[in-house]
Amino acid sequence: MSLIAIFAFGLLPVFDAYPQEAPPLNILLFTADDLDKHSLGCYGSTVEDISPNIDKFASEGLRFNHAYVNNSICAPSRGILASGLYGHNSGIMGFMKMSPYCKTPLIMEVLRAHGYQLGVLSKVDHSTPKESFEWDFVYTRKQLGNGRNPGLYYEKAKDFFELAKNTSKPFYFMVNSDDPHRPFFVPGQELSGGMAEPSRIYSSEEIEVPGFLPDLPDVRREMSYYYNSTRRLDDTFGKVMQALDESGFRENTLVIFMSDNGIAMPFAKCDNYHASSRTPWIVRWPGVVRAGIIDDKHFISGIDYYPTILDALGIKIEEKLDGKSRLPLYKGEPQKNDAIVFTQIDNKAGGRVMPMRSKASPMRSAQTRDHVYIFNAWAYTEVRHYTNNEGLTMKAMEEAAESNEEIRNRVESFRRRPPEEFYDTRKDPDCLNNLIDDPTYSYEIQEMRTKLKHWMKDYTDPLLYVYENRNDEDKIRKKLIELYPEFGKVNESHR
Repeated sequence: MSLIAIFAFGLLPVFDAYPQEAPPLNILLFTADDLDKHSLGCYGSTVEDISPNIDKFASEGLRFNHAYVNNSICAPSRGILASGLYGHNSGIMGFMKMSPYCKTPLIMEVLRAHGYQLGVLSKVDHSTPKESFEWDFVYTRKQLGNGRNPGLYYEKAKDFFELAKNTSKPFYFMVNSDDPHRPFFVPGQELSGGMAEPSRIYSSEEIEVPGFLPDLPDVRREMSYYYNSTRRLDDTFGKVMQALDESGFRENTLVIFMSDNGIAMPFAKCDNYHASSRTPWIVRWPGVVRAGIIDDKHFISGIDYYPTILDALGIKIEEKLDGKSRLPLYKGEPQKNDAIVFTQIDNKAGGRVMPMRSKASPMRSAQTRDHVYIFNAWAYTEVRHYTNNEGLTMKAMEEAAESNEEIRNRVESFRRRPPEEFYDTRKDPDCLNNLIDDPTYSYEIQEMRTKLKHWMKDYTDPLLYVYENRNDEDKIRKKLIELYPEFGKVNESHR
């Protein structure tokens, strides 16, 4: 039989005779800035129509209920994503770059070596832990309407996808919204720097006040501004997804949506509470990740991002990373559930060397489904806790504290901490009641202490000496000044 006859009778499938190789997998990481996971509809928010685009995306992929960042501050949180190392191992212990002694390549460097096109939108400095590293495609916050103009994100995303087509390279694209970071969108205020209005504006009566804050009129008012910015974040995400769909890359692009840390309010960002480190983590990977799945069992965190992406791409490196691949969970396969994450802060934004203020605020935390244990090393100094996340909310709390003892105690518990805190998040998810001296929880507290100590040993945390000697104040104060010289200056200014 001739080849023509074979085709005519359908005995040989023409289009399958010479199958083409599947296109390489692209990676798109979209980060929100200072977003509380519970602000999103797909994570239980009751605020009407707050996140239609993100909610739709969640219905198309996998949503983790127990996802965390390992540092609740913008730059060090992103540094963990890029380096695959905890901050004390990479040197990114605040708003600083990677140590020159750290030889682990950035994830972007590994992907470039494997032929990937690298692009970033906004938060460029925070997303670039090495001074020497340069992206292929870069647009800064100022070029994107202060990181708050969905239309500009759409245009630049389209440009990047077109570049990827023209170069015939797979891509790694990090898209960073500056929403809902402060300053929030305030109705009636003049828009500057090319910022856009959100597609919906909320009143004080339409929003939720998180349980870790008192429901005062000015707190509620500032929270409504935050929700305006959250809606604009959703607008931006929707426009970037539109550009991806129009590019033709949707089917071979793994998209991850997350936040770099919790909301920029007291007891969230720059801390180690439940609201500080829990992040939305939504994954869409057509043909691999099943749509509409919720993982309410496994714990994942930012330290796992780098090894997971390499695993998804089939790339191996010689250097050891601090996290582990969660690819089996993306694929719906079984994986041991560690059910614990560890978080850290060393140096925060805000605060300056003056009486009782410091950027250094070393803390460590172990968090499980039921408990949060926090070690506040800075509590052994004269420092009082100040951040640049206080705004109208803390002002309202301080004013109310003059006549309300409960709020006065709450303000004081923010400024000064005991060395240890322990919370039962089953009963107290807002971490309002410190149980560290409650004998009912003595077993659980000791268990968490042991787990944190083992983590500090396993990952060579320089704060271990302080933790092991936490009952000897003279020893640890000297060590703290050695590790964080700023404390010595704070103590001198205090005297």
